[in-house]
Amino acid sequence: MEKKGLRRGMFIFLMVAVLAGIVVGGYAGISMFPSEAEHLQAPATSGAPGYDISWTMHQNLPVSEDAEMVRYVEQKFNVNLVFWNLENNKYEALLDMKLAQGSIPDLFRIRQPQDLLKYQQQGVLAEFPEEMLEKYAPNLTKAIRENAPDYRGYGKIDGKYYGIPVINPTNKYRIPVVYRKDWLDKLGLPVPQTLSEFEKVIYAFANGDPDDNGIKDTYGLSSEGMNVVFGAFGQIVFADQLYFGVKEQDLVIGALQPEMKEALQYLSKWYRDGVIDPEFITGENKGGYKHLSHSFINGAIGMTSMGNYYHWIQDGDYQSWDSNGEETPVEATFNVKELSAINPHAQIVFGQPFSGPEGKRGSKAYDLLMSFAAIGADAAKEPGKMEMILQILDHVSANPDPDEAASMKYGIQGTHWQWASDSKEDVILLPPYDKTFSYQNTIGTGLGISAPLMAAERREKWAATLGLDQDGIYNALTAATPSLIKYAPELIKQKNKAYISIITGDKPLEYFDAFVKEFMVAGGAQVLQEANDWYSRHAGK
Repeated sequence: MEKKGLRRGMFIFLMVAVLAGIVVGGYAGISMFPSEAEHLQAPATSGAPGYDISWTMHQNLPVSEDAEMVRYVEQKFNVNLVFWNLENNKYEALLDMKLAQGSIPDLFRIRQPQDLLKYQQQGVLAEFPEEMLEKYAPNLTKAIRENAPDYRGYGKIDGKYYGIPVINPTNKYRIPVVYRKDWLDKLGLPVPQTLSEFEKVIYAFANGDPDDNGIKDTYGLSSEGMNVVFGAFGQIVFADQLYFGVKEQDLVIGALQPEMKEALQYLSKWYRDGVIDPEFITGENKGGYKHLSHSFINGAIGMTSMGNYYHWIQDGDYQSWDSNGEETPVEATFNVKELSAINPHAQIVFGQPFSGPEGKRGSKAYDLLMSFAAIGADAAKEPGKMEMILQILDHVSANPDPDEAASMKYGIQGTHWQWASDSKEDVILLPPYDKTFSYQNTIGTGLGISAPLMAAERREKWAATLGLDQDGIYNALTAATPSLIKYAPELIKQKNKAYISIITGDKPLEYFDAFVKEFMVAGGAQVLQEANDWYSRHAGK
C-alpha cells in the first residue's frame, strides 16, 4: 500500500474533553481486531482488488497515519484509505482548493446540503443507480427508508442519485438559549420570557456589574444571541445560509421581512446604549472548536445561543457511568467546562426563547438533513470501486450489530470502551480516553455518516426533557437551486453588511428598505422565484 502522507496532521486544537457521541459518525459499526473479538466476522472481501480510496469526513482532529481502526477497515475490505485531513471550520474552502487542483475525493463529504447541486454541476460527483445503493448499502438505505422516508429522494438531481442524505435525528432539538444564572441571581432577575423582560435583563448585565469587579466590562449579548431576538419576530438572520420562512403559503427570505426592521430598531438602540458586545462583528468564537462561545466563557456577555445542548452540560445534569462501571453524576462539557475553569462559581441556566410583540418566539434549528455523502467522479472510472465504497460506508454507518456499531463509534471494546450493562444502551469510555478530546479521530473511528437512528444514551434522554424540540426555527428551503448557488455567497455578505451597518449606526434604520431593493436586484429576486418554484413542487401546495 502507498504511504499515507495525506494523513499527516494539519491542525491541532486546544480543547476540553469530549463527551461520548460528539464526533459525527452516526451509528457506525466496525468491531475490534480479529484477536480481540469473538463475534467479529471474517473478512468477506479479502479477494477484492486493493483499491486506494481517498476519504473525507467530519474531523475535530486529523486522523493519524497509524490509526488502529483505519487499519482494521483496510484489512477487512482489502483497501488503502487515504484521508484528506481538512479542518472542519474551513472545510469548504480547503475542499474547493483541492478540487481546483484537479483532485477529487472518492468518498466525498458535502457538509452543506445546498452544495450538492453545485458540485454536481461542476462534474465532480458520480451518479449511482438506486439499485446499486440498495444492494451495496442495504442497512443504510433501510434506516433512511424506515426512519426518514421524506428524505429518500433528497440526493437526487433530475431523477438521478448523486448523494446519500445524512440524517441527524438529534436535530429535532433546536439551539439552546443560555444565560449566566449567577448573574441573574446577583441582580435579582428571573429568566426572561418576553422581549421586554429580556431587554431589562441585558441592560442589567451591561450596567449592573454582574461579575462584581467594579469595572463596566460586561454586555448583554453578542452575535449568536441576536438570532433569538430575530426569532422573537419569526425569522433567523445570522447563519451560514439564507434562511427562508413561509408566509401565506409562499417562501420568503427571512432577512428581508418588514418585521426585521423592528428587530433592528431594538438592536441598534442596544448597541448605542452599550448593551451589545462591540466585538459582535467578529463573532463569539475566537478560533479552535467552533461551538465554543469565548465571549460567554470569558465573561464578556451573559446570554448566548451558540452550540448545541451537549456543549452546555453542567455537572450533575444527569447520571452517567464512570470508568469502573458505576453510576455517577455527569461532568460538565465544552462551554461549561471552559467557563468553570475560568470562574468556578459561574453557573448557567437554559431559557425558553422569549416572545416578541406578536407572541412569536424561536431559536435557530437545523434540518434533519445535515449533509450528503457522495462518490467522487473519478471513482466511477475504476470497475467495482463505487460498490466497494458503498459497502464500507454501509458497514461503518448503519451496522445492525450493536457491538460492531459501538466499536466503530468508540474504538476497540475493552481498550477504549465497554458496555455499561447487558442492555447495550450506554457506553463507558475507559481511561485515558474518557478525558481525551476527539480521541475518536486519532484512532480512526467516525468514518461513516449519521444514520437516522435515535440514540438511546442518557445524554439524549436528558436533552428530551429540556423542551428543545419546541420553538425551533428551521430553514423552509431544504434544497439548492441554480440561482442560490450562483448568488447566495454574495447575497449573504450583502445581508450581513447591511445588518451590521444598521446595528452599529453606520447606516440609519431607514436604510433597511434600500437594502431590500438592492438585495433583490443583486439576484435575490431570482433566488426567491426559484425557491418558490421548488416549494410548489415539493411542499404539497
